[in-house]
Amino acid sequence: MAGALLLVAEPAWPRAPGDPVRLVWDEGDVAGVTSIYGPDGGEPIGFVEYRQTRRGDILSCARVAHYRDGTRDEDEATARLSGTLEAVAGRSIIRDRDGEPVADVTIDVAGGRLQGTWGRGSDRQTLDRRVALPRGTYWGPLIFLVVKNFDANAEGDRVVFHTVAPSPRPIELDMEVVRGGQSRLDRAGSTVETFRLDLRPTVHWALDPLIHLVMPQATFYLLPGEPPALARFAGPRNYARQPIRIE
Repeated sequence: MAGALLLVAEPAWPRAPGDPVRLVWDEGDVAGVTSIYGPDGGEPIGFVEYRQTRRGDILSCARVAHYRDGTRDEDEATARLSGTLEAVAGRSIIRDRDGEPVADVTIDVAGGRLQGTWGRGSDRQTLDRRVALPRGTYWGPLIFLVVKNFDANAEGDRVVFHTVAPSPRPIELDMEVVRGGQSRLDRAGSTVETFRLDLRPTVHWALDPLIHLVMPQATFYLLPGEPPALARFAGPRNYARQPIRIE
């Protein structure tokens, strides 16, 4: 079954990074909670709440990661489903243990506007500018929908898309999801077979190898199925690069 899922049909058209990805799986109402671990497992260091609702062709997603030290990472996204995943608007917030935002980015794809605040006290900075964001701009929970529909959009062994991320300053860049190999994971006393997709920034073919040496890599481990399901995420929590695992 896993081998069958890894055979990829080339998409019917060449994609640019900002083109919406094609959807092959139906999306509906979903909600859940899952644990967050340190890079080596052990006791949970937090948990993620996730909910997704669909009204007509509009999909709304929200994800909040709560950490034991009181900090939180929050992502919201709205997208239009029309055979492709077309981003509309959303927000990403990183809060300190007092609940104050240390980075707050509002992304308005439909309205062509990017706003952000970052820093604390007298060092706080703001950004508010008009920007032409492509419909294939994905962040937060929308990135997993790209991963979920990887096979339908891959050119060769990768899918490239546009994103906006707090660094803590809001930045635009292209990211790529790249096919890795198969991996065995130990879960609840048993071993499961997964296939791996790596997420990393891409800037220019000549610079990418150097960027990948210094930027942390995020990896999705997927269980074969229709649709494929997430078995594990391993990568940086946010721009602070704290390594985490979500299972």
